[in-house]
Amino acid sequence: MSASTEETGRRPTIKAVAAAAGVSTAAVSQAFNHKGRLSEATRRRILDAALELGWSPSAPAAALRNARTRSLALVVRRPTDVLGADPHFSELITGIEGELAPRGYGLLLHLVSGPQEEHALYERLAAEGRVDGAVLTDARDNDARPALLARLRLPAVLLGSPDGRAVVPRVGLLDQGAGIEEVVAHLLGLGHRRVAYVAGPAELQHTRLRGAAFETALRAAGLRPFAVLHTDFTERSAVAATQALLDADGRPTAVVYANDSMAVCGIGTAQRAGLIVPRDLSVVGYDNLPLGRWLHPRLTTVDQRVQDVGAAAARMLLALCGEEVEDTPLTGRPRLVVRESTGPAPAGRQHHHAAPPPGGGAAPRTRNH
Repeated sequence: MSASTEETGRRPTIKAVAAAAGVSTAAVSQAFNHKGRLSEATRRRILDAALELGWSPSAPAAALRNARTRSLALVVRRPTDVLGADPHFSELITGIEGELAPRGYGLLLHLVSGPQEEHALYERLAAEGRVDGAVLTDARDNDARPALLARLRLPAVLLGSPDGRAVVPRVGLLDQGAGIEEVVAHLLGLGHRRVAYVAGPAELQHTRLRGAAFETALRAAGLRPFAVLHTDFTERSAVAATQALLDADGRPTAVVYANDSMAVCGIGTAQRAGLIVPRDLSVVGYDNLPLGRWLHPRLTTVDQRVQDVGAAAARMLLALCGEEVEDTPLTGRPRLVVRESTGPAPAGRQHHHAAPPPGGGAAPRTRNH
């Protein structure tokens, strides 16, 4: 066991108790609040550790934990430079705040760098009773967070497509495949046959869904992707992916990006290489963020109504927290917004990048940056 308060001169903390007992801070909170499904042996071990350290929950803290905080958490697992450069989350937060503010709720934004840090944060938020619920972003395949939030009894909604295994409610994003299908149809109609996709992290659900739709749509036209490159959404990785495509033999005539911020990087990289968009290279983004309207050329993109997604998530979470809210689901399809960054395929470069025959041939080139 750790040294007592008298020996160290420092006030013991719930984290110290958790460490001494070999449990999470949420388990310590459950032991004192008589909640959760702790075994009697675990509860006794926690109480013994607290007694030895001289720790006990204060009455005001206990009261706060049992009261409504009127605060909701939004935890974003992205590099800090991505969050600063990508207006996607600003749009999402605007939609959430539009529903919370009129009802006297606040939003606590947390940035984390990895899954362990994110899971520990949820345990701390639940143990300390700092929020009434949480919005989970960036749904992943085999996502462990919904089960964790359910175990912590912290109301939550997950932004992602339904998969039949939901432990917490999901706010279904607009059909990810439909948006990409519209993009491919638009580019094929302009004569493009060498089309590449600069995607996000491979573990994200929407990356998989969009990537599958991209390949399927091209194969239906007898084509295959020129390349699919995965990035971490940073400017650096978007530039590196674009440069790799421009350096490739028989470079693509069109590139689709997983978000508008990376598309902006792509246009800049192409222009620095001496190419003219869209004469030499067509570029498509995804999200329809305001910045796309002010580029030169203005960005062709897919509108997936990010603010509406945030508002729908907020309404669903408020309803879970006991508020009388009309939980209006998000409906509709993504909409292709055609602007000046796409044009006809360059003359003399409309090569037929055919799909391999069934059961053989080379697979589409997929790389990480």
